[in-house]
Amino acid sequence: MRLRSLILLALFSLTAGAVCVGAIRLQESPQEAKMPQSPRTISRSGYSIARLPAADVERLAKNLTPEQYRVTQKSGTEAAFCGNLLDNKKDGFYACVVCGLPLFSSEHKFNSGTGWPSFFTPFDKDHVAYVKDESHGMERIEIECARCGAHLGHVFEDGPRPTGLRYCLNSAALNFVEKGQPIPLASQPLPLKTAYFAGGCFWGIEHRFQECPGVAGVESGYMNGSTEAPTYEDVCGHATGHAEAVRVLYDPAKVTYRQLLDGFFRMHDPTQLDRQGPDVGDQYRSAVFTTDAEQQREAEAFKLALQSSPKYLGRKIVTVIEPAKRFWPAEAYHQDYVERTGRACHSVNPWPEVFGQDKAPAKAH
Repeated sequence: MRLRSLILLALFSLTAGAVCVGAIRLQESPQEAKMPQSPRTISRSGYSIARLPAADVERLAKNLTPEQYRVTQKSGTEAAFCGNLLDNKKDGFYACVVCGLPLFSSEHKFNSGTGWPSFFTPFDKDHVAYVKDESHGMERIEIECARCGAHLGHVFEDGPRPTGLRYCLNSAALNFVEKGQPIPLASQPLPLKTAYFAGGCFWGIEHRFQECPGVAGVESGYMNGSTEAPTYEDVCGHATGHAEAVRVLYDPAKVTYRQLLDGFFRMHDPTQLDRQGPDVGDQYRSAVFTTDAEQQREAEAFKLALQSSPKYLGRKIVTVIEPAKRFWPAEAYHQDYVERTGRACHSVNPWPEVFGQDKAPAKAH
């Protein structure tokens, strides 16, 4: 598919009049383009991309110069070859001049000869929003800051490899933060925490945690085995002792560790020993791998309360709770598997129940 088709497909998949936010992201394949995108409030690199209220944007915009205001708030375009960042070759990143969200990196900048700063990919796909632009008798794809909606420029299909794209930016829409210099607070990632879970095939567990509000990123991998750098084939051979696990990065201000535990125990059956449904083997065991004493205590207390609940009367919860050893990321084809392919896995979405009530441990799966 061509660029315009990919992005417009994402746009038209939304309900009429919906605001274009970071969830509308440039797709990398026809398969991904067909996938519905879930709105994110935390980007994959750990930044808050929750859409700022109009009043907050208006307040921030008061600090802009007249040219910055014209470009970012009125969808203006600066004159070619006049932007102060066009010839900048220093290492660092380019942030939104309004809200500070990092948008592009110096390592992805190239000389397009067009007269505007050009990049072949964003700092993070979630940080840029795409909007259909039919002004001036043309059909183009406008790019905005996903957090504040500031107009940045446009994206075209005449860029270099590996993306073949050219993100054409206005210098007036950007602030440059040089490598080694203090990073402004507005341009810093959230103070995320890490949690590890194993509950059968990691494809489904990864996908369900990706749906959790407050979760920034989830990665599939192998944990708590006896060998270094295991492969999928090694783990499936049942000789390494590794579990198929996921690493969850989350914002504790948006989702608590207890809520993650609640969701985890809802999304799989913790009474099945070394298996989950048709998947059989020690790599499919149910486990919580803790990063510190506090997580260990909280996980053990949650499991004990859950075991005492009527749901598990006469059924033993076999979930292992132990300190996390090294996490080995799985091969690339395992990452974001459900999101990329659309193929369902064994788990169910637990988050409506988790966030609908925050009482005693989970009722049912």
